[in-house]
Amino acid sequence: MREKNPVTYELRDKVACLGLNRACKRNAVDTALLGAIDEGVARAQRDARALVIFGHGPCFCAGLDLGQHRTRDAAEVFHHSRTWHAVFSRIRRGGVPTIAALHGATVGGGMELAAACHIRVADRTAFFALPEGTRGIYVGGGASVHVARLLGAARMADMMLTGRVLDALAAERAGLVQYLVDPGDAVAKAGELAAKVAGMAPLTVLGVLQALPRIQDMSEDDGLFVESMMAALAQTAPEAAAQLTDFVAKRGATITSPSDN
Repeated sequence: MREKNPVTYELRDKVACLGLNRACKRNAVDTALLGAIDEGVARAQRDARALVIFGHGPCFCAGLDLGQHRTRDAAEVFHHSRTWHAVFSRIRRGGVPTIAALHGATVGGGMELAAACHIRVADRTAFFALPEGTRGIYVGGGASVHVARLLGAARMADMMLTGRVLDALAAERAGLVQYLVDPGDAVAKAGELAAKVAGMAPLTVLGVLQALPRIQDMSEDDGLFVESMMAALAQTAPEAAAQLTDFVAKRGATITSPSDN
């Protein structure tokens, strides 16, 4: 019997929607699902301007499929970890802004996948954990870098050493997620944000995705130099000229207080 596709893929105008489709396994990531995520991200890079990643079923992603992990030796675990790093790097360093829509369990590798995305939207059912420590193993999908940068190393250490679980509200307060919505609304909110992002000028997007993360690792002087170079490129692009003209003519979008929305 042919197994169903481990992901779903849909293109809505300029927004690609990639759904983790192992609901019976709580979207635990096995080799097939990891490869399908990589293929879906590559497809989105070709035909979309923004990408939403979400999970089918009761949760976003319950992490690594430990059924496969148990039989690997040290070398195999190392190379498997590096494969996760490569897949998630293509999300982080690619040309398409990626928004994670989170609900239910977002733990272990699922939390690492969420951290690889550029924006995270969680509904109030979402919860976050790094249970690897309590299972005698260590994170391998990039959490030491990407989750730690979002939460801080001390908070991540607490989660790994004690098994602490963050609910959606705590995750928002800690800076792990940027948007908190009612149950069932995460995908719709992520789609709304993605549609807005898809209309941005390409060089502005390039600056946010490619320059901004690198600037964080630079000295102050080097970072400011790269910022000036990126500003010069973006501000002199044709798309910027058109949008600035609209703004000056009061045809562009205006900034309003969040309380007005």
